[in-house]
Amino acid sequence: MDNRSRTAEQLVIEKHTERLRRGFHLWPGLKQGRPPALGDYRWTADLILSTWLQAETGMPPTNGLEHRVGNSGGGFDRLDFKFFPQDRWLPDTVTIDLSIPLNRRPYDRRIEIPVPFYGAGMSFGSISEPVMRARAQAAQVWKTFTCTGEGGYPESLLAYKDHVITQIATGMFGVREETIQYAPIVEFKYAQGAKPGLGGHLLGDKVTATVATMRESLPWVSLFSPFPFHSVYSVEDHKKHVDWVKTINPEALVSVKVSTPTDIDMVAVGSYYDGAHIVHIDGSYGGTGAAPEIAKKTIAMPIEFALPKVHRCLLQEGIRGEVVLMASGGIRTADDIAKAIALGADGAVLGTTELVALGCTRCGNCERGRGCPFGLCTTDPELSQLVETDWAAERLGKLYQSFQLQLSDILRRLGLSSIRDLVGRTDLLLYRSQEETR
Repeated sequence: MDNRSRTAEQLVIEKHTERLRRGFHLWPGLKQGRPPALGDYRWTADLILSTWLQAETGMPPTNGLEHRVGNSGGGFDRLDFKFFPQDRWLPDTVTIDLSIPLNRRPYDRRIEIPVPFYGAGMSFGSISEPVMRARAQAAQVWKTFTCTGEGGYPESLLAYKDHVITQIATGMFGVREETIQYAPIVEFKYAQGAKPGLGGHLLGDKVTATVATMRESLPWVSLFSPFPFHSVYSVEDHKKHVDWVKTINPEALVSVKVSTPTDIDMVAVGSYYDGAHIVHIDGSYGGTGAAPEIAKKTIAMPIEFALPKVHRCLLQEGIRGEVVLMASGGIRTADDIAKAIALGADGAVLGTTELVALGCTRCGNCERGRGCPFGLCTTDPELSQLVETDWAAERLGKLYQSFQLQLSDILRRLGLSSIRDLVGRTDLLLYRSQEETR
């Protein structure tokens, strides 16, 4: 693309990001011993800046910013695709289908989304209400979904209820019959990949009077979500939960969000037989600044190990064709989405990526009431005003557009016309040595 074909806005943005790249001493500098001023090994400064740029333009960057992988030295950053020679790429005239179903059983409600991703649960209390509204607005425009998280269902989301997943987590905060009746999909969160076995913790700083009212608790008192559900200690107990939701809302699909223990394959099988439509596997790379580092780095199984294990087990059980497998926990880019699908998922669930698109710098202050300088992960009423809903929804929509373009390009270069043909195609992935990724 030459300067004449670029818009003035793109040129300004690209010049701005190039100045940032020089000023922040990016990862080549880190390898020489200089500490980074922005980001970390998984979310490098390049990935953060390229995500901002995509949220501005709706296009992948053309100015040299790395937008495909980070610098973690493992996980998705060590995987690449075995792209076909160019003479075997699908021509631009071939339509690429990125849609996926969210119910593959022969009964219950049929829901299909046009892109292979939706928004992860981020609760009222952990993020600001304008961010929740923006995510719901973007989901409505793109005919996909976002999730309430475990903090309840603010009334401002009602206008978007056909595109909002309501979450029931171990703390049962804000869970009411009407919120279950609103929802086309109900998600049970049994565990979070970034902190499995620990439950949740919302510090008192963030429990404002509004948050406390929504969660039916006391203001300025820390809130803990226990682990596990104290009503669920077996797959039979889980079946009672599914039956409870289906009694209140017979039309709702049921998603089960679990972390990645060593027996994650058996958990997925049990969830299917208990009536779940979606098994949502959350790996250890996810979480925000509120998740303890000791948990993120030492407890759960990385998502790239869990997905093929579950996919193979469901195939062996003969039920893979009736289970929707969604992946989260460190999905940052369009390439990450495609790699997760090639490892066995049907689609991906986006969390931190959406916050980065809105200005997150990964500073790690999410757990503090006034800690987020961008009005994202805060409940402070003044800071929350920094996020204008329409502006934020537009940025998320442009990020989705960029991901849509990149996913279509990946499929063309693999000779595939549908994202569903990529599921479980580990033969199309290449594992690079650490030396090759440097």
